[in-house]
Amino acid sequence: MLKLYYAKNTCALAVHLALEWAQAPYEAELIDFQRQQQRDPAYLAINPKGRVPALVTERGVLTETPALLLYVAQEYPRAALAPLEDHFLLAKMNEINAYLCSTVHVNHAHKGRGARWADDEAAWESMKRKVAQNLTENFSLIEGSYLQGPWVLGERFSTSDIYLFTVARWLYANDIDVAQFPKVAALLQRMNAQPQVQKVMALHA
Repeated sequence: MLKLYYAKNTCALAVHLALEWAQAPYEAELIDFQRQQQRDPAYLAINPKGRVPALVTERGVLTETPALLLYVAQEYPRAALAPLEDHFLLAKMNEINAYLCSTVHVNHAHKGRGARWADDEAAWESMKRKVAQNLTENFSLIEGSYLQGPWVLGERFSTSDIYLFTVARWLYANDIDVAQFPKVAALLQRMNAQPQVQKVMALHA
C-alpha cells in the first residue's frame, strides 16, 4: 500500500491523479499548509524538505513530482501512463514534465513565495509583477511547441497531460485568460470530464 502526502492547490494533485489513473492501492493524507503541518517534526521525518508531494513506498520515500509520476507509470505499466517502450517519446514526456517543474512552477511560486529567493520585500513585489508575464510566455511555448494533439504526445495520453492539467489550473489564480491558449483550454475541459479527475478533485477542493 502506497501512502501519498498532499496539500490542496499544489502540484501534489498530479501525483494523486496518476495514482488514481493507475488504479494503484494507495491512501492519501492531507497536509494542511494553513496549519503549517508541513513543518511538523513528524512530517519532516518523512520529507525533510517540508513540501509535498511525498510518496511512501515499501522501499522508502520518494519526492519531487516528475520522479513520482515516472515511478507510478513504471510501477503500473498496464495503466499506459508513459510510453515506456519508446525511448524518444518517454524522453519527450520527461522533457515537458521537467519544464513544468523547473520553470512554470517556479514562475508561479514567485507570486506568494518570494521569500525563498529574496529577503527584500520590495523584491517580492517585483517578482509578483512578473508572474503573469512569465506564465503567459511559458504557456505560449506549451501551446505552440509542446501540445502535439489532443494530448501532449499527440494521440497518446501520458503523465504530461496530468501534470499540465495540474499546472494549467494555476492560470486562473493568476488572472490569466486561458482562452488565449485554445489547446490548453481544450485539455483542461477534456480532463475535467474524466471520472478520475472528478473523484480526486473532491478531495482537493
